[in-house]
Amino acid sequence: MPVATAPQGSPVRPPRQQSAREPLRWPLVVITVLTALVVAVPAAALSGATAPLLLGDAGPLVRWGMVLLEVVHHLAAALTIGLLVVAAFLVREGRDTDRRGAAARVATASALLWCLASAGILVLGFGDLAGLPPSAPGYLQDMITNIWGLEVMRLRLVETLMLAALVPFAALARTRGALAWVAGLALFALVPLSYGGHSSGTDGHETAVTALLLHLGGITVWVGGLMAIGLLLPVLGTALPDTLRRYSTLALWSFVSVSLSGVLFALLMVDDLDDLVSPYWVVIWAKVGLLTVLGVMGAVQRRIIIARGTDRPWLFAALASGELAVMGTAIALGSVLSRTPPPVVESETDASSPAYALTGYPLPEPFEPARLLDTWQVNWLFLLVALVAVGAYLAGVVKLRRRGDAWPLWRLLLWVLGWAVFVYATSGAPGVYGRIMFSQHMIMHMVLMMGVPILLVPAQAITLAYRTLPARKDKTLGPREVLVAVVHSRWATFVVNPVVAGAIFFGSLIAFYWTGLFGWALTSHTGHVLMVVHFSLTGFAFVWSLVGQDPGPAKWSPPLRILVLLGTLAAHAFFGLALMQGTWLLEPEFFKTIEVPWVDDLLVDQQTAGGIAWGVGELPTVVLVLMVMVDWMRRDERESVRSDRQALRDDDAELVAYNAHLQRLAERDRSRR
Repeated sequence: MPVATAPQGSPVRPPRQQSAREPLRWPLVVITVLTALVVAVPAAALSGATAPLLLGDAGPLVRWGMVLLEVVHHLAAALTIGLLVVAAFLVREGRDTDRRGAAARVATASALLWCLASAGILVLGFGDLAGLPPSAPGYLQDMITNIWGLEVMRLRLVETLMLAALVPFAALARTRGALAWVAGLALFALVPLSYGGHSSGTDGHETAVTALLLHLGGITVWVGGLMAIGLLLPVLGTALPDTLRRYSTLALWSFVSVSLSGVLFALLMVDDLDDLVSPYWVVIWAKVGLLTVLGVMGAVQRRIIIARGTDRPWLFAALASGELAVMGTAIALGSVLSRTPPPVVESETDASSPAYALTGYPLPEPFEPARLLDTWQVNWLFLLVALVAVGAYLAGVVKLRRRGDAWPLWRLLLWVLGWAVFVYATSGAPGVYGRIMFSQHMIMHMVLMMGVPILLVPAQAITLAYRTLPARKDKTLGPREVLVAVVHSRWATFVVNPVVAGAIFFGSLIAFYWTGLFGWALTSHTGHVLMVVHFSLTGFAFVWSLVGQDPGPAKWSPPLRILVLLGTLAAHAFFGLALMQGTWLLEPEFFKTIEVPWVDDLLVDQQTAGGIAWGVGELPTVVLVLMVMVDWMRRDERESVRSDRQALRDDDAELVAYNAHLQRLAERDRSRR
């Protein structure tokens, strides 16, 4: 491409930096919105999403309003999240630009629209459930009375309240850190929706929630990020190539996330081959086709625009407009799908059993020691976390070795083994039987809190990340910058203080088992997930505070760490003894209601759990003490080597000074005589 040059002797002007005062480019956003609304109407009519119900029909306003509001809701959510993610993590600022400010202002408006759409769905949703039009007498009063008792309404209310808090936060956020926190809050606002899909009421409730969360997170970042870049195109200027390159990585992960969610949905929503030609699956097949098209278009975008550099924004806009039209169609079909009756999937589970009613899972086979090896029930959320963690670590090791740097393979082995044990604890026999047996629950608890961290901490994943993640030079937040900010934050310094980590380690046991949190974790998917996350992080922080070698807050001296370790695990042993000798039953209503036939005495099973808590703590204690002792010896060795090197550099000046000091003291004593 020819480059214009200034006449000889004339000053050369640098390229003009765009400022946020220039008008934003709305056509790409308009294309997405119009496509979604135009496609949603015929798709809803053909799929039966807006067909009148034979009994309890709420009227056309509710039927059509729910579909169209869902479209607006999803588009507003995507634009909000896309703008916040782009502003916080992808785009850099120039000397005379306010790109983050422009993104935050539009994100505030779209967040308000997202909140209003959610509130509208909340109002119409009650009519859909009750079979009443909004004009019915006493409609609002009945809705307010029943809003918390109906799960679908409760979830939508929680989302609306979260979005009401999101709007002012987005309005105030301007720094990259603040925008990152607001982006996290916006993504977290998708969680309530993941509990309300069609398949969330099936036997695989946890799988359905995980699948819908993967889908919502992937599609909002993917669509919203592209809309945000198109909207901010006039103010990006020279920042466009880097922004597109970073967005391309996010888009690839989003594509994988959405594809994986489709696989999980297929596992839940197919009973026989006839289901695959039902109206519900026709919409799904259409979405699969659109996903394929988007994958091809993304590959073209990477090859034509990103790989060659972007000096022609109009070419990016042309390709992005086609992508966004397809994305708008996909969002419309997704909104229609949420209102289309799914095929009836037959279940062999006895839904009337107390165990299924309280936990969402049928009773497994009667427990015996052999079941510890052959009983599995995959928890896809935790399995995916483990796979991503292992894959990222392995990629880091490969990157180091390709550039000629060494990394001990035993650390890789520890990392893989640690996550394998984590998967076994959450998807194997401890996770399956731990929902109904206190003793097996305690095995899962001890493995997560004490077994897994002893394997993961010595693997030094933070050190590996520091050595492999590229640092950004343009003051944007990348993975390395986020990791550094977390590791060196005041919060991390406080939490990994050995005394604080030990207090949380022991205090969590008391707070969890002697309050209603234990029962909540046994009967709720959310409670179960939070329990696993909390115990895993608590154990990791405690072990890291004692033997961690990664960059981070300064370590205490080894003798003090050993004292904290012994004190904390003595308190842990006291907890185990309290369970062993206790004559009262924790969560008696739950365990008595589920009536596990092979648990003859619930109190004996609880006392067995206490013995497990006490006995399992002994081996990790010995291992941790040995690890601290090894660290102590290595510190002494490093200090000795440092002193020897210093002595060689300055001809042992420290020893000479010390001897001179002793000589002066001796001479002073002689003079006093």
